[in-house]
Amino acid sequence: MSDTEKEKDPAALKEEGNTLFKAGDMQGAVCCYTKALKLTDSHADKAVLYRNRSACYLKLEEYSKAEADASKALDTDQGDVKARFRRAQAFQKLGRFDQAFLDAQRCAQLEPKNKAFQDLLRQLGAQIQQKSAQLNSTDARVQQMFSLLLDPSTKECDRQKAAQNLVVLSREEAGAEQIFRNDGVKLIQKLLQSKLEDVVLSALRTLVGLCTGHQSRTMAIVNELGMEQLCVVMGSGASSVSLAACHLLQVMFEALTEGMKREIRGKDEAILPEPSKELRSMLRHLLEMMPASNVSGPGRDSAINLLVKQVPRKSLKNPDNSLTLWVVDQGLKKILEVAGTVPEISEGPPLTDNSHMSCSVLLSKLYDDLKSDKERENFNKLCEEYVQQHFSRPGLDGKLRAIQTVSVLLQGPSDVGNRTLEMSGMMDAVISLCASEDVTHQQVAVEALIHAAGKAKRASFITANGVSLLKDLYKKSENDRIRVRALVGLCKLGSAGGTDFSMKQFAEGSTLKLAKQCRKWLCNETLPPTSRRWSVEGLAYLTFDADVKEDLVEDKNALLAMFDLAKSEDKTVLFAVGSTLVNCTNSYDVEKPDPQMVELAKYAKQHVPEEHPKDAPSYVEKRLVKLLEAGVVSALVCMVKQESPALTEACRECIARVFLALVERQEDRGTVVAQGGGKALIPLASDNTDAGKIKAAQALAKITITSNPEIAFPGERIYEVVRPLTSLLRLECTLLQNFEALMALTNLAGINDRLRQKIIKEKAVPKIEGYMFEEHDLVRASATECMCNLVLNTEVQKLYLATGNDRLKLLVLYSGEDDGRLRKAAAGTLAMLTAEHPELCARIPGTTTHWLEIVQALLLSEIPDLRHRGVVIVQNMIQAEKSLAEKLIESEALEILSVLAKGGDGMPDAVSKIAQNCLDKAMEYGIIRNREEKEKSSGTEP
Repeated sequence: MSDTEKEKDPAALKEEGNTLFKAGDMQGAVCCYTKALKLTDSHADKAVLYRNRSACYLKLEEYSKAEADASKALDTDQGDVKARFRRAQAFQKLGRFDQAFLDAQRCAQLEPKNKAFQDLLRQLGAQIQQKSAQLNSTDARVQQMFSLLLDPSTKECDRQKAAQNLVVLSREEAGAEQIFRNDGVKLIQKLLQSKLEDVVLSALRTLVGLCTGHQSRTMAIVNELGMEQLCVVMGSGASSVSLAACHLLQVMFEALTEGMKREIRGKDEAILPEPSKELRSMLRHLLEMMPASNVSGPGRDSAINLLVKQVPRKSLKNPDNSLTLWVVDQGLKKILEVAGTVPEISEGPPLTDNSHMSCSVLLSKLYDDLKSDKERENFNKLCEEYVQQHFSRPGLDGKLRAIQTVSVLLQGPSDVGNRTLEMSGMMDAVISLCASEDVTHQQVAVEALIHAAGKAKRASFITANGVSLLKDLYKKSENDRIRVRALVGLCKLGSAGGTDFSMKQFAEGSTLKLAKQCRKWLCNETLPPTSRRWSVEGLAYLTFDADVKEDLVEDKNALLAMFDLAKSEDKTVLFAVGSTLVNCTNSYDVEKPDPQMVELAKYAKQHVPEEHPKDAPSYVEKRLVKLLEAGVVSALVCMVKQESPALTEACRECIARVFLALVERQEDRGTVVAQGGGKALIPLASDNTDAGKIKAAQALAKITITSNPEIAFPGERIYEVVRPLTSLLRLECTLLQNFEALMALTNLAGINDRLRQKIIKEKAVPKIEGYMFEEHDLVRASATECMCNLVLNTEVQKLYLATGNDRLKLLVLYSGEDDGRLRKAAAGTLAMLTAEHPELCARIPGTTTHWLEIVQALLLSEIPDLRHRGVVIVQNMIQAEKSLAEKLIESEALEILSVLAKGGDGMPDAVSKIAQNCLDKAMEYGIIRNREEKEKSSGTEP
C-alpha cells in the first residue's frame, strides 16, 4: 500500500500507530490514531482507537487527555476492561483516587486473576487511607485556625500566627479544599478588611494557594469576593499589600486562561461555564483603576503590570487579539489619563516614578498586538483626539498634559508619538516651554525634546534647532533637575554616530566632559533618584565612545552608584543601566564589513565606519574584569528579579548580552555562578527577545561546559537548563553556538538518566543525530560524544536496535575516521551498545566491507582509549556469536589479541585482561584449537 493510500485507510493508520507504539514513538502513534479517528465512522473502531491513544497519553504523562480518551472508549463499550484500567491509571495520576478505585474494582470483577488489577487496587487502597487521614488532620487544623481568627479575644500575636498557618495550609491541595469547603472565602473577606498589614498579606497569600492551578475555585472566589474589593486592596497605600494583591490577580488570570485552554477545567468532573465573563470583569476593574484618584501609585503600577502581562497575545501565531481590541476600545483614554498626568501641576491620579514608563510599555504592547492598518489607524486616532483635546484647551495646564502624553507615547509606540508630535503647534510649544521660568514646565518640555531626539524623523530638526537651546539650559539653569535633563539631551545628540569613531557630533573632548558631569551627578546622593537616573541615561548614550567606557570602569564609585540604582525601587533606570553595560562590554552585535566593499567605498568616497582603538579585545577584557570586581553580577541578578513592566524584553536582551560577555573567559565563570548568575540566566533564556534567548542560552552552555552542572544549577534547576541548550541546535544559530550546546548537553547526559530523559523529551535526539553529519570536525565529534552519553538510555538504544536505518553503520564508519576525538566517541558508543545488546554485533559485518579493518585499526591504535574501546567491541562480538568469533580469529585480530594479552610495555591491565578473555572464549568455542589441528593435518599431506 502506498503512503497516500495508507493516509486514507483508518485500519492501516491504526496498524502503523501500533507499530510506532511498540517502537516507543508515542507522539507518532498519537498522530496516526488521531488521523484514523477522523476517517472512521464505526463506533467500535473509534473505541479501540481512543483506548490506544489513551495508552500513548499515559506514556507521555498527559493524564487528563488519557482519562478523556479512555472515557470516550467506555462510552461505546462499558465492558472494555483495557480502557477502564487505563482510566483508573489516569485517575490515580490525577489524584482522583476514589474514581480510580471504582474503575480498578470493576476491572478486578471482570478479570479476578489479573495481577496488575489487584496490585493497582492495593495501591489505591493505601493512597485513599493516607488521603483520608490527611483530610481529617487538615480539617481539624483549619477549624482551629478559623476559631483563633474569629475570636475577638485572641491575642494579636496568636491571630497573626494563625493567619500565617492558614497560608501554609492553603498551599497543600487537601488544605486548600478544606478551607474552601468550610466557608473560608467569607472569613478571608473579613481578614481583607483588617487594619493590620500582616493579616491582610496572609489573607491574600491564602487566596493565592486556593486559586493556583484551579479554575473552578478561582471562578467561585472572583464571584464571591468581587473584583471591586480586590482592586481596593491593590490600590491601598502599602506597596507590599499592593504587590501581594497584584500577584493574586496574576494567579487568578492564569487559572482562568489556562482553564479555557484545557478540555476539562479544574479538578472536578462538573462542566464549568467559560470564564470569559470573569476575565472581562477583572480587566474592566483594572482599567477603571487607571484614572481613579483614590488608588495609590504602587496600586496603579500593579494594575498596569497586570494589563501588560494578561492582555496582549503571548504569541503572534495566535490569531485572536480580541482582548487587546476590547482594551483599546474601552480603556485607551483611561491609560492616556495616567500618561498625561504631571504630578506637580495637575489634579490627576497619584503616580510613582515608574508610572509613566509602565504606561509607555503597556501602550507599546497594545500597539504591537494590533494586526491590521485599520486597527492601528484607530489607535492613532484615539491618541490624537486625546492629545488635541487637551492641547486646544486654554491655559498652560492642558498643553503640558498634551506634551507629557506625547513624551510617554514617544517612549512606547514611537510611530504614534511621532504623529502626535507633528500636530500643529506641538513642537513650537515644546521649544518655547523649554525657556519657561517655571521649573516644572521646563522639565516636561525638556523631557519631550529628549525623547523626540531619539527618533530618526525628528533628530535632524532637533540637532539644528535644539542643541543651542539645550546648551543654554545646561550652562545657565540654576536647577540641577533641568541641567541633568539638558545634559542627557546633549548626550543623545552627541552619540548619533554610535560606535563609529569617525562620526562624532561634538568637538574632541566634549563627550568626555559630558560623561564626567554625568558621573558626578550619579554619585551625588543629595540629588533625587530620578535626576540620578537621568545621569545613567546620559551614560547609556555616551558610552558608545570607548574613551567614556574606559573612564567609567575606572571610576569605581560611579559603578557602585549605578549598581545601587539598578537595585532600587526606581525601575525606570533598568534599560539605561543595561544599555550602558552592553556598551562597556562591547556585547552589541557588530557586523564586520567585507574588506573588498570597504575598498570600494573608499574609492567612491563614501563613509567607512571606523572602530575606536580602545574597543580592541584587550581593552574590552580589562573592562570586564573591572566590572566583575565592582559587583556587576549581583546588580544584574537583582535586575532580573524585578517584577515591573520596565523590565522589557529589550532590557532582558541587554542583561543576557552582558552575561554572555562576562562568561566569555573560562576563569570568570565560577565568579558569575557563585553570585547567582546561573540561576538568573534560566528565565532570561525563556522570556526574552529572540536574540536575547540565544545569548542567554549560549551563556548557560558556556557555564555548563566548564562548571559542574550539579553545583552551578543545584536541585531541580539543572533540568530547566536542557530546553535553552536544545534551542541552540538550530540552523539559524552559529556553528559555535551549536558546538557549545552539544558540549553542554554531553555533560548533562553523563549525569543521570532523568536528565537523559529530559533531553529526549525536548526532542533533542534527532537534532543531535543531524549534527553527527556536520562537515565541521569539532561539531561532528561533539554531537557523537553527546550520543555516546545518551545511549545509556534505553529509549535511545531502541533507535539503534530498529532496522531500516544507517545509525549503526555511521558509528562503525566513524570508528575508522582520522579524527581521534570522533573515533573515540563513535567507538565508545559502539562498545556500550554491543555490550547492552549482543544482537547488534551480528549486524556489524553488514554495515561495511571494511568493518574488519576498522576493528583491527582500533586494536592497533597507539591511543590507549581507542585501543581499550576496540578490545571491548571485539570481546562483545566474540561473546555474541561463534560465527563472528570465527571471522575475527581467522583474521589478523588473533595475532593482535595475542600481543595485547601478553601486556608489558605500558599496556594497561584492563586491555590485557579483556584481550585474554577474547582468546579464552575463542578456545572455549574450539576455534583456535581447530585451526591448529587443521595446520597439522595439512602438514602430513603429500
